Amino acid sequence: MKNMPRIQKYMTAMPHTIGSDISIKKAIEMMKEFRIRHLPVQQGGKLVGVITDRDIKLASSFQGTDEMLVDDVMTPDPYVVDPDAQIDDVVFNMAEHKYGCAIVQQQNDKVVGIFTDNDGLRVLGEVLRQNYKL
Repeated sequence: MKNMPRIQKYMTAMPHTIGSDISIKKAIEMMKEFRIRHLPVQQGGKLVGVITDRDIKLASSFQGTDEMLVDDVMTPDPYVVDPDAQIDDVVFNMAEHKYGCAIVQQQNDKVVGIFTDNDGLRVLGEVLRQNYKL
């Protein structure tokens, strides 16, 4: 039996991050520019949350979003995994808890990657192709 792959094999390395004190408008611009839906949120170099396009859409339904900061709408305490976490553990946790992403963080608290639901679908596609070649 093969060893289970680690999350670092499939994560997006060096993800874009945003500060908690940055405007929602800037977060929207970054997501559009880089064509992403999740941004890890940092404060003083420490991970404090994640902001998603869904968080922003929800916040946009309220008045005064022009003055809102990332800190106002982010999800605190995101799902965090070690780069050596087994891919199956990560995807099952994401599915069970309905997490849209896992932030990959080293022991020294440095964010080194992100693994999104889209990455999970890519992994599924690879596994299917390897095991069910037509």
